[in-house]
Amino acid sequence: MTLSPSIEFLLKNPLFSLLQRSKTTSEIIQIHAQLIKTNLISNTLAASRLIVSVTSGALNMDYAEMMFAQIEKPNTFIWNTMIKGYAESSSPSRAFYFYGRMRMGSVSVDNYTYPFVLKACQLMLGLHEGRMVHAEVLKKGFGFDLFVRNGLISMYCRCGETASARALFDGFREKDLVSWNSMIGGYVGRGEMNEAEKLFDAMPERDLFSWAIMIDGYGKKLGDVARARLLFNTMPERDLVIWNSMIDGYVSHGEMFSARQLFEEMPEKNVISWSIMIDGYTRSGNCKEALSLFKQMLREGIVPDKVSVAGAISACSQLGALDQGRWIHIYIHKKKIISDIVVQTALLDMYMRCGSLDEARGMFNSMPERNIISWNVMIVGLGINGVGEEALELFSQMETQGNLMDDLTFLGVLSACNHAGLVTQGLQIFNRMRIAYGIKPKLEHYGCLIDLLGRAGRLDEAKDVIETMPMEPSSASLWGSILAACRIHRRVALAEVSLQRLVELKADDCGAYVLMSNIYAEEGMWKDVWRIRKLVTDRGMKKERGSSVIEVDGTIEEFVNGDSSITEEINLVIRSLSKVMVSK
Repeated sequence: MTLSPSIEFLLKNPLFSLLQRSKTTSEIIQIHAQLIKTNLISNTLAASRLIVSVTSGALNMDYAEMMFAQIEKPNTFIWNTMIKGYAESSSPSRAFYFYGRMRMGSVSVDNYTYPFVLKACQLMLGLHEGRMVHAEVLKKGFGFDLFVRNGLISMYCRCGETASARALFDGFREKDLVSWNSMIGGYVGRGEMNEAEKLFDAMPERDLFSWAIMIDGYGKKLGDVARARLLFNTMPERDLVIWNSMIDGYVSHGEMFSARQLFEEMPEKNVISWSIMIDGYTRSGNCKEALSLFKQMLREGIVPDKVSVAGAISACSQLGALDQGRWIHIYIHKKKIISDIVVQTALLDMYMRCGSLDEARGMFNSMPERNIISWNVMIVGLGINGVGEEALELFSQMETQGNLMDDLTFLGVLSACNHAGLVTQGLQIFNRMRIAYGIKPKLEHYGCLIDLLGRAGRLDEAKDVIETMPMEPSSASLWGSILAACRIHRRVALAEVSLQRLVELKADDCGAYVLMSNIYAEEGMWKDVWRIRKLVTDRGMKKERGSSVIEVDGTIEEFVNGDSSITEEINLVIRSLSKVMVSK
């Protein structure tokens, strides 16, 4: 094929060759400047190549749009590249906007345009927009194009319209694996596993993705890990994605023992495998094992990703392992691991929970961006650490800056008022939440308010709040906080009412009776003390054993009350220390 002189000249130009190999932001910007300087930017092929480089991820879409505006007559390929770029970005609605502009112009829409637009409709959950595109597809005669039809099936499935997707699927004889997988994925997404299984069984051929969809559906959507494992066992071959899907199914269902067994059986592991397990152990409360696995991963030379790092940091938070949390923070910085807002918020939470306020403040102030979770973590953390006034100042700053606030924000600031004993401010914030922000208080908000009033000795008001709440006081913690406040403020009669309410809620555990016994004892009501203790004994109630977790030289140690082996170890240490002191 003979090339035109202009195209031949361009292909020989070193700038074009550099552009095809460019990867970094600085390289693309420099080449862009040279294309403008030499007026090669007016060449459609050069402009197309530049737009592809920008939208592929090296730069953001704002820069791509600025470049697009400089192109006098963008062709169909350039329009499609812009639509594709926005469809894969965090602003998919912008893809639909460009599609609208493209239709208004003189450039022809082709069979590559529609799948990109339909993908944007999926991400927007824009069923109305998707139907408009569908009508245009039929009008332009692209309804029989397999690529376009698969895009329509995926769009309808993602928007929850599986019936419309199935009508399209059944209406055409020509189908490929994408058609089958999209339809099965649509059923799985809606939890319609019976329909998904029928279609899966009817598939003329399957790929690994087909199996992964079904295993994910049974394991995570339906919680039927036994059925997912049966599918897993019958697979002719498995790849890493399948192994990770099955492990993730066990983890999502809380079956960490089975997940660990499968994890150990894996012929090979990647960072996703480790991340699933670390995050699973953290969420299930086995934080020591999460940290142990994180260290093992590092020993085996696996570079962690942001999921595994966030899981390990969260484990440090729950254990109060400040030194290990600091080490992970340094490790992230040293290894240049992507530290996004999720990881940064996890670090913020860890420093707060471990009581390191200065490091938490430093972390919060250095964050390049903050979301509502970051603000909430900071407000709650300040409250828990006894600086309620600072929490209120931060809440006020959040308001002034016009940041989004939700029910968790108000729960956090009410909790801060509770910990700091700021009754007046707490009551004001509770009322503003309802009146100024239109946020309906939940049971947790009422719980904070009741606890706040109880601690301040305003027990009659606290009782009135419980009795006038718009919902049933079904939470034992409400009457439990009243009972605890009754001991502080020596209100025997109200304590007896609180205990009776706990009995009615079937939440009268050993702790409630022990608390009531202590209230009687402090008032010298010994007959009632012995009556309560006899009741506890007759019912065979036992108080849960307490435990403590401490960090010693980077190692987490847990001590359980009544553990004779630990007691013996402590006694041994004491005896050893005594001998040393005597020898000195």
